[in-house]
Amino acid sequence: MPHLLTIEPLTRAAFAPFGTVIEADPASMRLINGGSTERFHALAHVDVAGEDARVIINIFRGQPRSFPYSLTMMERHPLGSQSFSPIGGSPWLAVVAPDDGGRPGFPRVFRATGSQGINYGRNVWHHPLMAVGTVSDFLVVDREGPGNNLVEVFYDEPFIIPNPL
Repeated sequence: MPHLLTIEPLTRAAFAPFGTVIEADPASMRLINGGSTERFHALAHVDVAGEDARVIINIFRGQPRSFPYSLTMMERHPLGSQSFSPIGGSPWLAVVAPDDGGRPGFPRVFRATGSQGINYGRNVWHHPLMAVGTVSDFLVVDREGPGNNLVEVFYDEPFIIPNPL
């Protein structure tokens, strides 16, 4: 029997075990360029490991998922963190799970606004990009280099994500 998941709002405190929320934080703001630009400084840190590892910047274009959505798998990147920041302003979902003996545990679903990004910590279980309602572009910062940086695991029973709209 599938488990129905609850969609939570994305907050720094709730997401902290899995990574960092990336959004304009007045506490980190600095004026630059002669006072004409607000810089929200050091909102997340990129973490890459391995010989010849590099930090790269990508654009991912996510197709909207159909809901209710059957969540059957999770992935993690043991050699690098991975950040997703929406470019177009559309809401989206971040799905994460604690580690349960080398497998993903019970998933949590966070609804991000179109102005919130996230940085998954290195080796954190998460679902691939989940656009909601419309095709959505994301600025993605992650690792490139040798080594196996992708682990995928499938759940024995699916979890159901209800329609977030």
